[in-house]
Amino acid sequence: MNIKVEINTFEEDTNLNKASLEYGSKKPDWLRAKAPMSKEFNELDALVKKQKLNTVCESAMCPNRGECWKSGHLATMILGDICTRTCAFCNVKTGKPGSVDKDEPKRLGEMVANLNLKHMVMTSVDRDDLDDGGASHWVECIEAIREHSPSTTIEILTPDFRRAESSIDLVADARPDVFNHNLETVPRLYREIRPSARYFASLRLLQRVKERQPDLYTKSGIMVGLGETYTEVLQVMDDLREAGVDFLTIGQYLRPTEKHYPVKEYVTPELFKEYERMAKIKGFLMVSASPMTRSSYHADKFFKDLVEAKRKKDAELGLID
Repeated sequence: MNIKVEINTFEEDTNLNKASLEYGSKKPDWLRAKAPMSKEFNELDALVKKQKLNTVCESAMCPNRGECWKSGHLATMILGDICTRTCAFCNVKTGKPGSVDKDEPKRLGEMVANLNLKHMVMTSVDRDDLDDGGASHWVECIEAIREHSPSTTIEILTPDFRRAESSIDLVADARPDVFNHNLETVPRLYREIRPSARYFASLRLLQRVKERQPDLYTKSGIMVGLGETYTEVLQVMDDLREAGVDFLTIGQYLRPTEKHYPVKEYVTPELFKEYERMAKIKGFLMVSASPMTRSSYHADKFFKDLVEAKRKKDAELGLID
């Protein structure tokens, strides 16, 4: 199988002169990740198993797991490990989930306290089998982390909660520090990539959170290499800025297995830099765009940078001294 790697020459007017290289199924060198082997990795792995918690790092086969776990950073996945939706890019199991684990919030809070986490990332499977899409459980988990580790900042990466405004409001009102909801791809590819989701509903979710809780940081991300165009990516940026999103992540899509959607191209580091440049021009407070970028990658560091970027912007606008 050959996969196209686009190499682009960028002009000031953003017109692209495209050429391509043909790669086999072998990944380019810039996508090499280190094997997950270290004392710190093994200790964190043991703690996760002891607390009977799920992580998206494992379920989604994240290539950064070794690096992040060595540093003591992980993204927990609540509400079980079985999703009610079937997205073409995702390696999380699909099926009929079990009952909600009522003890999970307490165990999660205890783990955060035991690890002395400064910044916590939490996500979940889609739970369309629940009336509120799992929103009330999300709130319980946020409250448990606050109770056990009050100084920990909380970043959440949510599903769309069956597109129910009452559920979105419930979670927003729990006031996490960062509210992330990924668009994942451009609208043209939704039917193939996210058949159960709706692009503009996800945009509205992000906009609603910002309108309801203006001081919460909002975040969203997309994958590239799925067959999108440069112009389509820029349009997604414009849509997200119109929704008031503060932080954008862009990373390379990697096919988990042969059963999943094929990689259409490996986007070069140069094009990622161009995406980052354009996103900053469009007004995002923070941008992370690289082949290895994932939603929770370096989330602790980026949160500090996000806060500082907001402070600088407010100072420039004369909102603070």
